[in-house]
Amino acid sequence: MAENDREKYEKQQRERPKQHQERQPGREDEMIPPPVYIREDYRGSGKLRNRVALVTGGDSGIGRSVAVHFAREGADVAIAYLEEQGDAEETRELVEKESRTCLLLSGDVGREAFCREAVGATVDRFGRLDLLVNHAGEQHVRSEFRRISSEQMEKTFRTNFFAYFYTVKAALEHLGEGSAIINTTSITAYRGSDHLVDYSATKGAIVAFTRSLAKALAPAGIRVNGVAPGPIWTPLIPASFPAEAVETFGKSTLMGRAGQPAEVGPCYVFLASEDASYMTGQVLHPNGGDFIST
Repeated sequence: MAENDREKYEKQQRERPKQHQERQPGREDEMIPPPVYIREDYRGSGKLRNRVALVTGGDSGIGRSVAVHFAREGADVAIAYLEEQGDAEETRELVEKESRTCLLLSGDVGREAFCREAVGATVDRFGRLDLLVNHAGEQHVRSEFRRISSEQMEKTFRTNFFAYFYTVKAALEHLGEGSAIINTTSITAYRGSDHLVDYSATKGAIVAFTRSLAKALAPAGIRVNGVAPGPIWTPLIPASFPAEAVETFGKSTLMGRAGQPAEVGPCYVFLASEDASYMTGQVLHPNGGDFIST
């Protein structure tokens, strides 16, 4: 990382004010300061030239970073999102600045019908599908386990896990040898979280899903890997936590700050490209040393 990037991220941590958003998904354009989605000095080298990717939750945060990084590496991108139209439009503009095409797909990934529609629309628009990034998710803080309702548990699993299953199932009709699937899990799958029990459970399920799917799809030449981010500054944070917690979010890591989406997006580029041709069933951990600091 360039010195000026590190200094910028550390300055953001110091100057981040208390803030909270009342709705999920959160809105990137309401965050102070805004997340950094790509480094100024990141240079694409055609690693994903002429590939087509579908990124769920691609409108903001890590999903936006993935979309823009993929575009800079030469891919066209479809992004699925719930209803954050402003964020999605901005992501499309950013992708188009990279001289690539971005297709916007609005709907609830917790519905199997929409997952099928998103895959179908992507193939209709671009004529193929090479890369699937399952990233959309939600989380709801509950200080006591007994406060997690059955309805919340089901909704969290539907968005965070069932959607991955639905989208992969629909995408397999179009993916083939050399394709890649990348699933977003979380550090909470490994260290747990007493205030995000249902969310952590979905992320643990994604780890097992990734490993099992890698075994199932290896004969077809399809690689399946995952990324387990630690505390990253995305709209999900102010939309989930109280203002005081948002102000100090990420300070407990060994690096003393929250990560930026720009520091996670390259993990997806690596796993999507031929650089990771001998990797499947694996998970990358961009977490600032958070796991070993707790």
